[in-house]
Amino acid sequence: MELVLHTYWRSSAAWRVRTALALKGLGWEAAPHNLRTNEQTAPGYVARNPQGLVPALEVDGAVLTQSLAIIEYLEERFPQPPLLPAEPLERARVRAFSLAVACDIHPVQNLRVLRMLRARGLDQAAVDGWAREVIEGGLAACSRLIADRTGPFCFGETLTLADVVLIPQMANARRFGARTDYPRLEAIEAAALAHPAFIASHPDAQGDADPA
Repeated sequence: MELVLHTYWRSSAAWRVRTALALKGLGWEAAPHNLRTNEQTAPGYVARNPQGLVPALEVDGAVLTQSLAIIEYLEERFPQPPLLPAEPLERARVRAFSLAVACDIHPVQNLRVLRMLRARGLDQAAVDGWAREVIEGGLAACSRLIADRTGPFCFGETLTLADVVLIPQMANARRFGARTDYPRLEAIEAAALAHPAFIASHPDAQGDADPA
């Protein structure tokens, strides 16, 4: 099976998929798109993904979009190791935590959204302040969602979709100077970043990384 991941090194959503691929032990070819120079809007890519967003995953030529949908596909196709618990209630809780990050926190830091805010007259300080407010409120809620959990990761002793989604958001929070000093979240982050899958998927380890 041929897997081609359309990615950008610093994209939180692409980072999620890279981590899931690494956890599943799947090899893939990178097709990077520089979001800062709008390469994702090129006609050839928009023909594959009409939203003009990353990530997109080509599976033997078929194109999947949206990071959580891609990861759910990988989970169904390659169930080991599992990223979702077997028990329905626990599975729903992992999904809920993941969606709290992917749907309610992350979208406000999307480059497209930030550019729209600046185009409507907000200066950079106002844009960053607005992003920080949303991030901090969201992370505070996430910390409460798993406050009663034990173990190194969000939902216990093994990595789940929740960890895959949380770790990129923690990095994103720091980029905006947002609070991340939620002890449970920081402990999870430290444990996850020591895992080989997160080391391999980290933005700094990507071929298109450009810290400048």
